[in-house]
Formats: sequence, C-alpha cells, structure tokens
Amino acid sequence: MMEWLNAMVSEPYYLFHFLAAFSYIPIRCSASLVLPPDIITHLLHREIQAALAFLVLVAIRAVREETWEAFIADTLFFGKVFVILVSLIIDHHLTLWYILSFLVIYALTPQPAYQGLGTSSKLTPLQLETVLTEGGHSRFWLVEFRASCLASCIRASRCFAELSITYSNKNLSFGIIDLGLFPNVVDKFGISLVTTGQLPTYILFENATEVARFPEIDFETKASHPPITKRLLTRHFELDRLLLEYVNGK
Repeated sequence: MMEWLNAMVSEPYYLFHFLAAFSYIPIRCSASLVLPPDIITHLLHREIQAALAFLVLVAIRAVREETWEAFIADTLFFGKVFVILVSLIIDHHLTLWYILSFLVIYALTPQPAYQGLGTSSKLTPLQLETVLTEGGHSRFWLVEFRASCLASCIRASRCFAELSITYSNKNLSFGIIDLGLFPNVVDKFGISLVTTGQLPTYILFENATEVARFPEIDFETKASHPPITKRLLTRHFELDRLLLEYVNGK
C-alpha cells in the first residue's frame, strides 16, 4: 500500500491520471447547479451504471492479472473510458477536453516499469557474451530482452524479477538487456523491433547455445501469443524441471 501511495505522489504517470480523473468531481458538482433536473437524473443513472461496470471489470482484471503494473494499466484504461462516456451527457466540450488530456498524459508520462530486479542482473550485450562464453558461470542463462518504453514490457516487468527470486541458483541465472539502450544487437539475437509483439523476448541459453525462446521466431505465422505471465514462462522454459535437476545434483 505504501509503495502505491509513494508512486502516486512521485510518478507523473499516476499523479496526472489521478488529478485528471478526480477533476470530474468538482465539474460534476458544478454541472448539477446548471443542468435541467431531467438531465441530472439521466446523468445519475448513467454514473451508477458506469460505476458498477467499472467495478466488475476491475474485479475481473484483479483475478486474471499477475502483475500490479498490468492491473493498474487496465484499471486506468477502464476509468478513462467511463469518464469520457459519462462526460458526453454533460457537455461535448468537456468530453473533448478529457480526450485531449488523456492523450497528452499518455504521450508525455509513460507508465513506469517495475524497478525491482529480484536476483536478475542488468547486462550489456558484451557482458552477456562474456558470461555465456567464459567458464565459471551458470550452465543456464535465461535472458529477457526488453524496451522500457513499450507497454508490453512494462506490464511484464515484474514477472521476470519474481521468477528470478524463485528459480535462480548456481545452475540458472537471470539477465536483462534493455534494447532501448542497445538496439544494434537485435539482429544478432533474431529479434525485430519493428514487428508487433516481439518484445519482451525471452531466450534460454545452455552453455552459450540457445535452447528455447519465447515468443518463437516464427510466431507471426501463428495466432498472437498469450500475455506474459510467470506461469507461462515457467511452463515454456521448464523452470521447475531445471530447479529439480539442480536440487538433485544433476
């Protein structure tokens, strides 16, 4: 709870969304003084419907989403949609103001990614090449290639850190490379910054050789891949099996 309150005050993304959303309260109070009674009644009914629909959608996302970042992103999106729809009843100019405000907030204040690393390490491409090719390091390396400016990477940013806490050991290490800082290495690892859905990309290396990745290189020929979750990554890379092999000394 304290983490959320600190983020609300310190992060422009949360602060501006909070101010824009709650600006509806004084506007609504002022509107009740000037709008006809029948419009006020109609507005109240729509507000109740919007609030109930919002609570239902938030409850569904709370169950389905694994990360706080994804839940907050969805909650703010639903809230913005309902504020815009309800404001149509008050005045079209107010609706336009909200649309422009939310667009400006989206453009200027991107959602911050989860800052924790767990037991993973931030690596440069040279450092990754070094730990993969030189001896004395883990047999397996699971590496996340992300771009911190992309919403898909922000939504999944907490998953990798929490997985590293659970599964990292002397046999398996976790690393992160920010392709926003090193875009020139994407071809080396078969990653496209142009293709939608390529990031984040996760690659499992065994003794410097790639043995698995998600999403697959040919994922465009298939249906779009499911959202990144800890369960998905654990199953895809068989992290439970790798942990058991380490515990059993294999």
